[in-house]
Amino acid sequence: MDEEEERWNRKKQTVIDEISDKLINGDLATKIQAAREIRSMIRNRNSSGKIRAKFAAAGVIQPLVLMLCSQQHDAREVSLLALLNLASRNERNKEQIVTCGAIPPLVKFLKFQNTSNLRELATAAILTLSAAPNNKPTISNSGAIPLLIQILSCGSTQGRVDAVTALHNLTTSKEEPTIVLDATAALPLINLLKECKKYSKFAEKTTTLIEIISKSPEGILAITKAEDGILTLVETVEDGSLVSTQHAVSVLLELCMSSRSKYRELILNEGAIPGLLRLTVDGTHEARNKARLLLDLLRDSTPEKRLSSSVLEKMVHEISGRVDGSKKTVETAKVSLQDMVQRSMNMGSSCRP
Repeated sequence: MDEEEERWNRKKQTVIDEISDKLINGDLATKIQAAREIRSMIRNRNSSGKIRAKFAAAGVIQPLVLMLCSQQHDAREVSLLALLNLASRNERNKEQIVTCGAIPPLVKFLKFQNTSNLRELATAAILTLSAAPNNKPTISNSGAIPLLIQILSCGSTQGRVDAVTALHNLTTSKEEPTIVLDATAALPLINLLKECKKYSKFAEKTTTLIEIISKSPEGILAITKAEDGILTLVETVEDGSLVSTQHAVSVLLELCMSSRSKYRELILNEGAIPGLLRLTVDGTHEARNKARLLLDLLRDSTPEKRLSSSVLEKMVHEISGRVDGSKKTVETAKVSLQDMVQRSMNMGSSCRP
């Protein structure tokens, strides 16, 4: 069995060497065929990880990157597909592709309007390559980010999903300086958040980006101008995962802290109280703290008479726990505290001169 496996490995290496030689030394038509064979061989083998490494060692990455600059559409497309397959699940190949100069032609493809397939493939490639930490500064400084933001509005469904993930990869880099997203990204991101399941990984990435945008006055304005922007964030607080709820409550808190008089009523009118109460019980540590801060900002009574949201939360949680038992505690507490906060808000409003 070992001898058979060794023979098979030698045969496979011979095929890899032959394809690589055609790619490196052949004419354009031969290179195109070789690029197709590289993609096919990676996709159809169980040991695709080893094959990726062997093709890279054989020197195929540089000629594939050069093919991205070809004037022939087929050459650009097949080389991009081959590079995508080589980069998948291989950090070293990702870094080598960027080192060999793939980013400038990919950024050029992101600008294409009439060849949406190349733009979509380039978006997928930027997403894949941006997963390698060492590639993030190069991609961030390439001019790709504004083009990815454009794709959020006008790209295909898959293109928009890939653009969100690529932007998430780039903006969560630990490298300095921190990437700042333009406020124009707020509207398409809110629209994408509306359409997705609030507990999904996609929602987590989308809310991460929206929180980044909320750090600027222009971003706050863009978020609140988006149709159902605040409602979408409130729904995410109610139905999201631990990650997306944390980002959503952070955005709502940013809004209220930036101008309590302007945004308090808007947030209350979207029914934020139940989700915020739930978050004070089962959110992350950061989300619980921010939910309490936001509840305090949303309540409308004088500081002297106002119980903190954390005190109210504890009182109602204990009372409802005695009545219903632990399984229904959160829901009962949620409804009760909503009523208490609403009463407090109404009393505060009626006492105004």
